[in-house]
This record gives sequence, C-alpha cells and structure tokens, in this order.
Amino acid sequence: MIADRAGAPVPTVIESSLDFDYERGPMRLLPHDKTFFQFFEQHGAKTVEGCRALLSLIETPADLEAQSQRVAQIEQECDDITHAVVASLHKTFITPLDRNDIYRLITRMDDIMDLVEAAADRFALYEIHRTTPDVGELARALVSSAEHVRDAVSGLRDMKQAPAILQHCIEINRLENVADKILRSALARLFREEKDPIAVMKWKEIFETLESATDRCEDVANVIEGVVLENS
Repeated sequence: MIADRAGAPVPTVIESSLDFDYERGPMRLLPHDKTFFQFFEQHGAKTVEGCRALLSLIETPADLEAQSQRVAQIEQECDDITHAVVASLHKTFITPLDRNDIYRLITRMDDIMDLVEAAADRFALYEIHRTTPDVGELARALVSSAEHVRDAVSGLRDMKQAPAILQHCIEINRLENVADKILRSALARLFREEKDPIAVMKWKEIFETLESATDRCEDVANVIEGVVLENS
C-alpha cells in the first residue's frame, strides 16, 4: 500500500477475490454458483446413456417395451435435471454464465432426449422387431454426437479449454451433416424397396426422428460456441 497526498491509503494491487469502490473501499465479490456446471455434466452423461440405450434397442430389438421404458426413465431423469436448473436460475444471485445462455443450453440439451425417447417409443408402439443398416447408422451417429455434447459441456468449467470445446462443436456439426446424408439415402431406399405403405410411414417417422435428434445436438453446439466466444 502507498499513501496519496492526503495520507489516505491507495491500493496498488487488488486481489482477485476483491473489487474496489474508491468511496467505500474494498468489497468482496460474491462467488457464482458452480452447481450449473454439475447439472450440465450430469445431463450430458445421462443423454449419452439414453442414446446408447436406444442404440442397444435398435441392435437387439427384443423386449421392446422394457427397453423403451428404460429410455423413458432416462429421459425423465434428464427432465428432472432441467427443472433443477430452471429452479436454480430463480434462486441464484450470480450465475457463472449469462442466465439466458444457461436456460437455452439446458433446454436445447433436453430436446435431444425428448426425441430419443420418441424414437424408442415408436419401436415399441409399432412393434418393430427387425432393423435396417440405415437406422443403425443413424443411431450410431447420434451416440457420437451426444458424446461430443457431453465432452463440450464438461469443458465449460474452464474457458482455457476453449479450443477443445470448439473442436467438439465442429465434430457435432460434421456428424449432423453425416446424419443428413444417411437420412436421404435411407428414405430413397425405403421408397424404392418397401411395398407396404404402412411400413413406409413407420420407418419414415423413425428415420426423421433420429435425424432430428442430431439436429438438436447441433443446436446445443451452436449455443456452446456462443458461450465460449463470449467468455473466453
């Protein structure tokens, strides 16, 4: 500390945990609630679990009702996390990220599992006991996208990881393009080879639901990119 001409102390270095008001003196900053990062990580992990459960259903289409219910249970757990985030937003004075970004991120993440549950439900509802290579490819692309979403949100605790986070986002975008191509090929083959119009309707809905889930992963990536660019 040094003194000014009137003899009053003047701070030379302000510690990182303090702010300074030149009329009132040093003030301690309120810490932000890091619970939000835990929620993102939990939701990301649950989403991967749900996507893998869907892939397992597709690869082994037996006990469809039980497997579908497992996906629905995971979706409910994701809903619970989403509700906890929204409730925390109303109770937390200082948040680690912009409030709107937190809300947009968790709701976009929740959209992924909503569609995953919808796809699993269709398999059980339509009693689909055979699969196609196309639906397996779409499901595997979705699992990979969800894994990158999980890894991207796990990096938000430390913006020094910004390059790695953005790389995950780039990969999510690439996988969404892959899913688009798989969808187009799957629909072309479906309309060309399937003679039962009811079967065409069922498979078209399933294909499009899976591809939409990869679209929601891309929506999450877009939110994350904005968060990183604003905070790094």
